[in-house]
Amino acid sequence: MECVVSSVVAVLVVVHTVSMTHAADHSQVVAEADALRNSGWWIWRDPDTSNHCSWSGITCNEAKHVTGIRLRNYQEPIGEVSELNLSSLPSLNFLILSRMGLSGSISDQIGSLTKLTILDLSHNQLTDPIPHQIGSLTKLTHLDLFDNQLTGPIPHQIGSLTKLIHLDLSSNQLTDSLPHQIGTLTELTYLHVSSNELTGPIPSSLGRLTKLTHLDLSYNQLNGSIPHQIGTLIELTYLDLSWGELTGAMPSSLGCLTKLTSLDLSMNQINGSIPPEIGNLKDLVTLDLSNNLISGEIPSNLKILKRLWLLDLSYNRLSGNVPSFITNNCNQTTFDLSQNDDLEGHPGYSICTGGHATSLTLIISLPLTLFFVALILGFAFGLWWKKRQLQPESMPVKKRRGDLFSIWDYDGRIAFEDIILATEDFDIRYCIGVGGYGSVYRAQLPSGKVVAVKKLHRSEIDEPTYLRSFKNEVRMLEQIRHRNIVKLHGYCLHNRYMFLIYMYMERGSLYSMLSDEVEAVELDWVKRVNIFKNMAHALSYMHHDCIPPIIHRDISSNNILLDSKLEGFVSDFGTARLLDPDSSNQTLVVGTYGYIAPELACTMVVTEKCDVYSFGVVALETMIGKHPGELITSLSSSLCQDIMLRDVLDSRLSLPEDLQVAKDVVFVILLALKCIHSNPQSRPTMQQVSYKLLSNIPFPKSPFYAISLHELKNQEM
Repeated sequence: MECVVSSVVAVLVVVHTVSMTHAADHSQVVAEADALRNSGWWIWRDPDTSNHCSWSGITCNEAKHVTGIRLRNYQEPIGEVSELNLSSLPSLNFLILSRMGLSGSISDQIGSLTKLTILDLSHNQLTDPIPHQIGSLTKLTHLDLFDNQLTGPIPHQIGSLTKLIHLDLSSNQLTDSLPHQIGTLTELTYLHVSSNELTGPIPSSLGRLTKLTHLDLSYNQLNGSIPHQIGTLIELTYLDLSWGELTGAMPSSLGCLTKLTSLDLSMNQINGSIPPEIGNLKDLVTLDLSNNLISGEIPSNLKILKRLWLLDLSYNRLSGNVPSFITNNCNQTTFDLSQNDDLEGHPGYSICTGGHATSLTLIISLPLTLFFVALILGFAFGLWWKKRQLQPESMPVKKRRGDLFSIWDYDGRIAFEDIILATEDFDIRYCIGVGGYGSVYRAQLPSGKVVAVKKLHRSEIDEPTYLRSFKNEVRMLEQIRHRNIVKLHGYCLHNRYMFLIYMYMERGSLYSMLSDEVEAVELDWVKRVNIFKNMAHALSYMHHDCIPPIIHRDISSNNILLDSKLEGFVSDFGTARLLDPDSSNQTLVVGTYGYIAPELACTMVVTEKCDVYSFGVVALETMIGKHPGELITSLSSSLCQDIMLRDVLDSRLSLPEDLQVAKDVVFVILLALKCIHSNPQSRPTMQQVSYKLLSNIPFPKSPFYAISLHELKNQEM
């Protein structure tokens, strides 16, 4: 009898335990459903069911625990990522919320998702530092935070994620040095941290990442020399260390990276000679060492690189004879040796079309000196194409892939199909604007890089005016190298497609931001003053540092583009022209109405002072928040004496309270008024404006609230 009682008690205990477990499990399921339901992200909800496991983007297991969230490309922002209670979703295996318009910071609760293997929050507007709790996600294989506004250092706890295969922190505002703990992530095959504000040396611990195939540290302020340990990364096919502050010589260990197809070390301060070991990289397709301090001779064993399509050694200090394989070989697409004054027999450049030019003319990075030779070739082939009426559909895709439609970029080779696929054959959904002679599209490439593609419409391709503008823009941007001028990565000229590929500007044009009531407030006085400085330095460079000088001729708020940090960039060089001091520079009136210098209507003579006037108009527009048309008219009348500075500044912003900010605002208005003087001879040069920004102009004697435009107009600079 005692045994029977004991057995009954045991059964009851088991039943009670199972019931408790089921109750707890049910409670957890309810909590997970509530976490989703209360997030406010209504896009998940199905009005026909309360079962959260059937909502769009939600994956559950048999026990109805949420194991995955996958949402992409939502058309409207859905709120802050903190609205989702992550601690209530402990079973999550993957969390993918790419292009969802998410804002705010990544919650510390992220550390509770210890089962997570994939975390993708790319292409949002996330801010603040990456929480150090991310180091708790030790099962992660894929971490993608690309294209946000994250700040602060990369947490060293990221070194705990030893199962990571893919890590992308590019296009943020991350600071400080690259943590040496990244060297513990020995399973990594893909590491991109480009387009940030990282400083310090490249840690030698990266040499432990022997499975890496892609390494991109470009567009940072990394300094010091390239560590010789980089030579241990023998699986690398893509290496980009461009646009940094690297010094020292290239390590000979680079020659160990025999699987490399793309090597970009451009825009640094690398010195020494080109190591002959580079000749070991027989799979190289693109080699860009431009804009450094490299000296010595060009190694003759580079002729071994039979697959090389682009060799850019421009803007260095190379000497000696140009090897015969460069002057005679026509298997390569482009050699650029320009701006190496000590080279003997220097051809400036060499463009070899080989057997591919019958279907496509593609020219990237051509020096201005022989650009017209390329134009002649282009026109000749254009006539041949027109006669043949050849269409891309008639050519097999396999033959076109990566060969006939290759476009050179800091990412290495961009295939023609990559552009077409990224824009879905230039679908209107990817269109972000319409320019003077084409539409602009946003394209994300397979490498993760985002570029802007300006495409001429079919009707415009056959129009000579647009064709001239297209070629003129390439001609101008090829020789311009300034941080506040939009970079041209390449272009394609074909009988069906003609487009240019630019650096992508996340925030669009200055005009569009000033026209938006919300975004205009984001452009505070400090940012507006900085944009003024960006424009001034860029135009000073064009007018005074380029030989011959370049006149833009269409400076307007639509042609000032802003990046994610709201830095200003001068764009759209379709109407630009070189200024010949020995000619009358007579021209047709081009430009945007409201920004054109008044003397052009009478004299038809273009000078750099025409750009100065347009710059002054844009400067005023930046500070008052709208085009200053009526204000400019008033300045030439007696009404000017009654116009107070405080009354014309953008009313959407509070008047500056900080004394230095107030001085800067006054300074900008003063310089802008000088630039729009009706007499071109009385306007300052852009160089003078640029220099003035580096000095101090006496603050007007009147207090800020009492300053009139008349007082500023007559104050000496």
